[in-house]
Amino acid sequence: MTVERIMSKNPLYVKETDLMTHARQVMRDHFLRGVPVVNDSMKVSGILTDGDVLKIRATKSNVTVEGYVKETPMITPEMEILKAARLMLDAAQHRVPVVSGVDRQLVGIISDADILATIKPTKKSPLYIEEIMMTDVTTCYPDDSITKVWHQMLEHDYTGIPVVSHTNETIGMVTRRDIIKAGYARVGEVDGRSAKAGDAPKVEKVMSTPMYTLPPEASVKEAIDKILQYDIGRIAVASNKKLLGIVSRSALVSACLIGTGF
Repeated sequence: MTVERIMSKNPLYVKETDLMTHARQVMRDHFLRGVPVVNDSMKVSGILTDGDVLKIRATKSNVTVEGYVKETPMITPEMEILKAARLMLDAAQHRVPVVSGVDRQLVGIISDADILATIKPTKKSPLYIEEIMMTDVTTCYPDDSITKVWHQMLEHDYTGIPVVSHTNETIGMVTRRDIIKAGYARVGEVDGRSAKAGDAPKVEKVMSTPMYTLPPEASVKEAIDKILQYDIGRIAVASNKKLLGIVSRSALVSACLIGTGF
């Protein structure tokens, strides 16, 4: 099956010359994790992610999108989905523009969710999510400041951080999307100065609840189904409300590519 069968056509985009404040508003209004970037000739130059938006620190900013564009792999409508999946994994990107051959005109966009909705685990894929979960998980507490979480997301390129109680019981998840949607994408600075912990709202104000979880013995397919059902980027692995690890969309796509030759 080719990319054309699953890509979304006529995607929203921003131009290199647009202000980052405009791009941030587009992403907030449409709940986007990434948006294609084009030049004045409508040629795709890359993608702008929610992580790039979080890097804006000034309360008022006249910086343009051009300085924040990330290069993307060349994915065309005719490409096999499994090949596109491998290119996205290698580039560590969750949404990628689809372009028309050498002129790189924007014709669509594809996400790792689109891929997961199409591909299936192979006979060589791991059986249980405990085999692919990440166990070294950074967590935060409901009473942590958004400033602290914001810096962790930037420093480690996290898209979401689990929220747990002080006894490590699962509570919820705070994501880049939550922060941007709530309008706190510039919490790194307050009134032109470096923000302190007390200046920013607490995580409990923006986090998503409940935290969707699965037991470690759940299958890879169960994890894919739940991630697609709730449109989430990752799912927590827990036992008796205790957090054990995290399984991301990327880990699930990677598991489904085992034995395919890609």
